[in-house]
Amino acid sequence: MSRKNKILAIVPAMVLGFGLAIPAVAQETSAGSGVPASTSTHQAGENTESAAQNAYQGAVTAVDDTTITAAVKTNLAVAPDMRSGQIHVTTTAGVVTLEGRVHDSNVASRAVAIAKDASGVRSVTNELQVDPSVPQS
Repeated sequence: MSRKNKILAIVPAMVLGFGLAIPAVAQETSAGSGVPASTSTHQAGENTESAAQNAYQGAVTAVDDTTITAAVKTNLAVAPDMRSGQIHVTTTAGVVTLEGRVHDSNVASRAVAIAKDASGVRSVTNELQVDPSVPQS
């Protein structure tokens, strides 16, 4: 076989080889980003794991907040000097918010102290309004 014929035989083989290699390279990178697919898959797995951890933490926080709210409401209800039905309690990430109307500032201060005393409370936001027309305890 002459040298020219050998070259003519090798060129189509090389073109065929490159043609087969291109799809493999294309599969190894994600859509035009230049990032290997294995890296993208790994990142997606980490993102899924992170989302699951965040969902778990959110559920734990919600349960903790519900427990704190129940404890504060109970403590307000059993306090002899409080009309707890006029105080609304919400908790978000351990921060208790007290809302409603109370007879005087002493009642508001007492409600804040009771809320701060509950287990798990990080802080208390006092949004209680003093209104002398509200019946005393």
